[in-house]
Amino acid sequence: MASYDWRLTFQNTEVRDQSLSRLKSTIESMVRTSGNMAVVIPHSMGSLYFLHFLKWVEAPAPMGGGGGPDWVARHIKATMNIAGPFLGVPKAFAGIFSAEAKDIAVARAIAPGVLDNDIFGLQTLQYIMKVTRTWDSCLSMLPKGGKTIWGDASWSPEEGYDCSTKKSDDAADGLVKGQTESGVQVGAHGKPSAHYGRMVAFGKEAAAMSHGVIVNRKKEIKTPTNTTLRNTTACGDVWTEYQELTWDDVEEIASREIFNADDLVEVLRKVAPKLMARGEDNWSFNIADDPSDEKYQHYRYWANLLETTLPNAPDMEVYCLYGVGIPTERSYIYKVSPSADNCYIPFRIDTSADGGSEACLKGGVQFVDGDETVPALSAGYLCHAPWKGKTKFNPGGSPSYVREYKHAPPSNLLEGRGTQSGAHVDIMGNFALIEDILKVAAGMTGEDIGGNRIFSDLRVWSERIKLKL
Repeated sequence: MASYDWRLTFQNTEVRDQSLSRLKSTIESMVRTSGNMAVVIPHSMGSLYFLHFLKWVEAPAPMGGGGGPDWVARHIKATMNIAGPFLGVPKAFAGIFSAEAKDIAVARAIAPGVLDNDIFGLQTLQYIMKVTRTWDSCLSMLPKGGKTIWGDASWSPEEGYDCSTKKSDDAADGLVKGQTESGVQVGAHGKPSAHYGRMVAFGKEAAAMSHGVIVNRKKEIKTPTNTTLRNTTACGDVWTEYQELTWDDVEEIASREIFNADDLVEVLRKVAPKLMARGEDNWSFNIADDPSDEKYQHYRYWANLLETTLPNAPDMEVYCLYGVGIPTERSYIYKVSPSADNCYIPFRIDTSADGGSEACLKGGVQFVDGDETVPALSAGYLCHAPWKGKTKFNPGGSPSYVREYKHAPPSNLLEGRGTQSGAHVDIMGNFALIEDILKVAAGMTGEDIGGNRIFSDLRVWSERIKLKL
């Protein structure tokens, strides 16, 4: 086991705790004593952390570990990433923006007196926001690659995905059936299509409109009538950066109606400026034309796998192992909180926005296939396309494999969390996953254990992404 303080930026775990150096020493000791190369099994954010480590360990000191350009090739047999959020997760934005995700938003709607009011002197969500915005590592989970990967108002890789339990063949192909008189696009499954590229939409109408309608739609922006700062006299010691905004600032954000992945960082710079100012030195969220360029040798790029390369280790295998078959947060419908909520977070997920039974829209959240936390696109795309073969992102041609595990809930209480679970955390008890890991650790290759195994629509989604490899 290798631990690190996940609240810190990855590079700062080395500055404060020498976590990267300790990991390097541990691996070197294991290889030296066993005579075999290491199989590393990171989980979730740990996958990003370990890929940052692979760049750090070969980089010259003092920025890196000074292991030299062949350190990975000499020490690592395989990295078996479990539920890795390689391209980020949309819920990371929601957590920073409004201290919410699906479950918090529902609880907030059901019992607003507990989470919103300070009736108990708690001001729960404000405390959550204040604390989480000190965790600079949360920025590592923001969606990366912008609209090239995640789509925009007009498209997304997963467009047409069918969330119903009974899927038609047309729905599996992501075909569009038509649109209603109000301009709402309907998929082959007969339900309103989820336009996932609109990662944040203010209002259900903006989220559901077909592309032609939304492009020609004229936005009515209210003329600012009140530029006074939010009343902070009654807010006690729970101070968030929202208190520094005016209501005109809030309405300006909401009036834009639609935000794609490229817009999310821009919005956070406005509503969380201190967090983002620190983050600019440690994280990047774009796509590199040439990831081997000298500028990308800085550590701020090492956790964005679209702006850096895998090590030149032709024999190191890279695995993307993750669960599918569980509705996973992909985009959000927001609304502005009442102006009387002087101390409250001004934006909240609109839980009244719902698409009905079998639809992807539930309680203000658009769902897609994944492991309940990481969308399948984020967990699997890199292994399926950019890292497949010798590419600019994989100059050494390291073999990469996608292994999906279809979720099955526990059949009885004796199973605990489930031996066939595909859920983000519970998958670590999945017998099939454990078997794959043990086989590779015992010396088998990815081809030996069956190569790629894909249950989701990852192949179709990957074809829709026009990324130069």
